[in-house]
Amino acid sequence: MHQTNFLVREPLLDPKQRVVGYEICWQRQQQGQAPSSPAELEALVAFVAGQVLDADGNWALRDKILFLEAVPAMLSTDALHQLPPERTVLSIKTSELAHPDTLAAVQALRAGGVGILLREADLARIGSRLPTIASYVEVRFSGADVGSQARAYAALKQSAVGMVARPVNNWADFDACAALGLNAFVGKLHLTPRPSSDSKGLNPAQAIIMQLMQMVRQNADIVQLEAVLKRDATLSYKLLRFINSAGFGAGREIQSLRQALTLLGYTPLYRWLTLLLATASTSGYSPVLLETAVVRGRLAELLAVGALGKSEAENVFVAGMFSLLDRLLGISMQEVLANIQLSDDVVAALLTRSGKYGPYLALAEACELNSDLVASLAASLKLSPEDVNQAHLSALAWAQNVAA
Repeated sequence: MHQTNFLVREPLLDPKQRVVGYEICWQRQQQGQAPSSPAELEALVAFVAGQVLDADGNWALRDKILFLEAVPAMLSTDALHQLPPERTVLSIKTSELAHPDTLAAVQALRAGGVGILLREADLARIGSRLPTIASYVEVRFSGADVGSQARAYAALKQSAVGMVARPVNNWADFDACAALGLNAFVGKLHLTPRPSSDSKGLNPAQAIIMQLMQMVRQNADIVQLEAVLKRDATLSYKLLRFINSAGFGAGREIQSLRQALTLLGYTPLYRWLTLLLATASTSGYSPVLLETAVVRGRLAELLAVGALGKSEAENVFVAGMFSLLDRLLGISMQEVLANIQLSDDVVAALLTRSGKYGPYLALAEACELNSDLVASLAASLKLSPEDVNQAHLSALAWAQNVAA
């Protein structure tokens, strides 16, 4: 089926703000638009299955769970059998289970290990039958007093069934859910920095990484880079661990920093430092924000590589990662830019989403939201929905390996 629509992902956070899964669905252009048809949902499952399994048929998203919308007509689609059941959750409206065939199909999927998320459930009516039908139940929050609503749900909570909150629109509501052990779909909340009383500014680890990045940009000697690296034992250890684990094919263990720097080369070193800088945050550290930065950087890079080539696309990756550094480090973008010299094209992308790299960063950003800008941005870059969707899931898989 030829794709005309774009994927949207929404992170599911556990109470510690870690990403435990993603809901993947087709974009809805307007609120209240008709839900996806059975054929569209079958196409979604088939497409996702084709992208999130590696060449050997293994799950490429490590420990993440995927949530996919379901309707009765597509519960027997072949593509479902390609997805690992323990990593797949189908979300279905409770009212659909009134039909005995649908209920039987859902129970068969549950017996095979596939997760079921019930939407719009009347928990009082389902009662003790809930664990036999569902592995998760969606809890809708509305109005002001999320805390008391959450407590009411917590009282109903059964140990065998996970509770998933939605919508969770601010961090106070998230905290109310987290305190009661509920997971939460957070829309774009994770892009809003948490209010924090911590002191802002670069910590010593970040300052050294910034200095190294500056030196790499200026093509400093390996000997000079080595001297700076030696001032931070943790950083030196991480570089040696990286070079020995990343399949560089050295054929023997690398034990000297100078060898590691020579083997790695300047562009991959800069990219590695970019990733490291994002993880060196200590103020209000947010795992979901970090994962978003990595996915955004990689997605922007993959979108750009066809038109700009590999080395230019590396710069787009840096722009994508840096676009969330202000939130990750708790400082302004101006302060980030004052601490490190970046090319004019990267600066233009970061400040105004303009220049050679800006449109790719803007498209990667729009893919994180249910934004109607995705179609027009993709068209302006001559990228088809399929191009964008493939890059999106590929970036998601790549980010899991980086995190590991």
